[in-house]
Amino acid sequence: MVPVSSLILMAVGAVLGIAVPVCLAVWLMRKYRARLSTILIGAGTFIVFALVLESIMHQLVLKGPNGPAIMGNTLLFAVYGGLAAGVFEETGRFLSMKFLLKKEPSTALPGIAYGIGHGGAEMLIIFGITMISNFVVSALINAGLSGILFAKVPEDAAAQLQAQLNQLQTVGAGTLLTGLWERISALVLHLGLSMLVWVAVRKGGKWLWLFPAAVALHAIVDSGVVMLQKSVGMVQLELIVSAEAVAVAAIGYMVARKL
Repeated sequence: MVPVSSLILMAVGAVLGIAVPVCLAVWLMRKYRARLSTILIGAGTFIVFALVLESIMHQLVLKGPNGPAIMGNTLLFAVYGGLAAGVFEETGRFLSMKFLLKKEPSTALPGIAYGIGHGGAEMLIIFGITMISNFVVSALINAGLSGILFAKVPEDAAAQLQAQLNQLQTVGAGTLLTGLWERISALVLHLGLSMLVWVAVRKGGKWLWLFPAAVALHAIVDSGVVMLQKSVGMVQLELIVSAEAVAVAAIGYMVARKL
């Protein structure tokens, strides 16, 4: 059985995972007249470059001949994963800003709107929709209907599904709350990275270095998560990630003033 407290937190997480990015987008459009198209371009770029293209590369690399060596070495896996996320997402950010937002004014607002779309899509899909899925599956478990799930999966995937169901039954409130905390930190990080790339695109010249800087910062944060998650507690890890996200956002704010 999944505890009722966990079910409640899953429902709250699902609502917040969807409401936070949507409300931020609506607020930005109403208060500052940001364009919906800019926000949607940010969301679409995340889907294409992170969820599709990056995932394809992971399939090719991690399931290829060198996959076991990469996944068996924590440092190598951390560096690989961090660089993959940084290169794909920041390249997508740069290309979208360069070619799809070229009619936007050279102010900070389009960069912020893009960041809300990019980070908001990540929060909505990775956290909000996942919480909905977890809630539905947990409700089936508590209703004694988990057999429905096994009827729809291949026999060789049954063991993996059972492991997932067991994990849902033991997940604590702290894990669910830190998941929401993590997504908020990621959203702040994406806002900062978006401003760095936006200034690189709009000012060009000597400011182009901000693009590889964004790639490096993104890679460092993601690699750090992989390296630290087994050596520090969940709360300590989220505190570190939050501090990094705020630092990147502060750098992005200072750079954005150059516009």
